[in-house]
Amino acid sequence: MQATEKARLGRTGVEVTRLGFGLAPIGGLYQPVGDSAARVTVETAWDLGLRYFDTAPLYGCGLSERRAGSVLAGKPRREFTLSTKVGRLLVPGGSGTEDIWAEPTGHTPTFDFSYAGVRRSYAESLDRLGLDRIDIAHIHDPDAHVTEALDGAYPALAELRATGEIGAVSAGMNHAAMLVELAGAADFDCFMLAGRYTLLDQSGLADLLPLCRARGISVLAAGVYNSGLLADPRPGAYYDYLPADRTLLARANAIREVCDRHKVPLRAAAIQFPFGHPAVASVVVGARDPGQIADNVTMFEWPIPGGLWADLKRCGLLPEEVPTP
Repeated sequence: MQATEKARLGRTGVEVTRLGFGLAPIGGLYQPVGDSAARVTVETAWDLGLRYFDTAPLYGCGLSERRAGSVLAGKPRREFTLSTKVGRLLVPGGSGTEDIWAEPTGHTPTFDFSYAGVRRSYAESLDRLGLDRIDIAHIHDPDAHVTEALDGAYPALAELRATGEIGAVSAGMNHAAMLVELAGAADFDCFMLAGRYTLLDQSGLADLLPLCRARGISVLAAGVYNSGLLADPRPGAYYDYLPADRTLLARANAIREVCDRHKVPLRAAAIQFPFGHPAVASVVVGARDPGQIADNVTMFEWPIPGGLWADLKRCGLLPEEVPTP
């Protein structure tokens, strides 16, 4: 499979490249990036043929959308697919550097899954991006706000879909069970599942992925490196935005040892693993510089022998029932 190959999402006309570019890192995730470096990184992704870009107001408190838009607004609009998210508004005040975002913006994110809040979020994202439409809108992390998301955010996005202002309605979360709940309550075209269908965590396979397959809901697999542990399993590496514990670190290194025996980088196995399940349309991976985005493409297209997956199962590092590419 080539990184630039395209797949259609659900029953929509929206297409994504099999490898998508996650734009959280260019928003200053963990460390500053700067406008010029971010621009070169997005341009590199374009030059490599990637045509699916995923951002959010939360990412850098608006920086990711502004930086992505500074490049994408100058590209032929029909040639790329863009997703952003709703559920957080950016309000003036604060440093904008809370938690994991390293560059100040003077704005702070606040949850708002109301109908009015989502319509406002959509309009403000368009303004930051400098674009006239968004292709996919994800309801972003409605963990403690499911009722409001279904009563407010979903109707707002469904209306935008009905009028052709967006092409697909989605939700993006790192909890598979809640996405199952959402799928049963409304008409979603796709879901972004972060970190729950990886070499270290296949919890999305229990219910969500079979349900999506049966209902024609496409899955966008994000967080395939689990915040970095599956990219470089060393002491201090992060797993789901926190330092990985010893058990996870040991398991990641055991997987890497199997990969080494087959002369396959761990990163390649991690980025290709989700495609074992037919519900997965695209894998979305972040990058903060041109070298990382080029590496993502290389890892995506690295030849992996079937024996590697068999060895992972033989060593008890993957359950037997897990489908593999």
